[in-house]
Amino acid sequence: MPTVLITGASRGLGLEFAAQYAADGWRVLACARKPEASRALNAIADSCDNARLFALDVTDFAAVDRLSADLRAEKIDVLINNAGVFGPKVSEDNDLRQSLGHIDYGIWQEVLLTKTLAPLKMAEAFMKQIEAGDQKKIVAISSVMGSITEAAGGYYAYGSSKAALNKAMAALARDVEAKGVAVAAFCPGWVKTDIGGPMASLDATQSIAALRGLIQDLTLEQSGSFHRYNGDALPW
Repeated sequence: MPTVLITGASRGLGLEFAAQYAADGWRVLACARKPEASRALNAIADSCDNARLFALDVTDFAAVDRLSADLRAEKIDVLINNAGVFGPKVSEDNDLRQSLGHIDYGIWQEVLLTKTLAPLKMAEAFMKQIEAGDQKKIVAISSVMGSITEAAGGYYAYGSSKAALNKAMAALARDVEAKGVAVAAFCPGWVKTDIGGPMASLDATQSIAALRGLIQDLTLEQSGSFHRYNGDALPW
């Protein structure tokens, strides 16, 4: 039975990852800051024996190390770095703190910590468990907003955190290639979640089903790549 470790599993994309992998018989290690507060996540754990929940704030690196120590005997086939925050939104709240002239640099630091530093920390902390797995895959949930070529202006904190995440994952891919570990960044599309909002064009079920297919097909030769949920390659 393959094992997946998912961060940010209490809602949105992470919750859908947990639901789909659990339904397909995977062992699911689902991490969230407050897993007890997510009825949907607890329902998944209650309905099957192959899902376990863990309290984890990915920005607390000491906590990441403690969880890795607790799970040192695990063999992790896929690590999905999904946990994240978007930051203030002009479109929904008329909040300008990611807009030029109004930048909140404290928020920018928080977003970078969550979306760029934490995924690499997770990879470092759980590398031995990933090496012990059969599939040996590390996945980062990125965004087209991290593409310097395609992204529009504004949303400085979120966009730069995704661009930096992409760079970190590309570098990681080179560093762990000899270990047989494949690394990839994926854009899930514009999805109806708390971050994506109600006007998004995709349901989480559609997006995650497509991403799971890409993860399943990920090979070492594709390591270091950046793709949309539909398989289209994205420019850096």
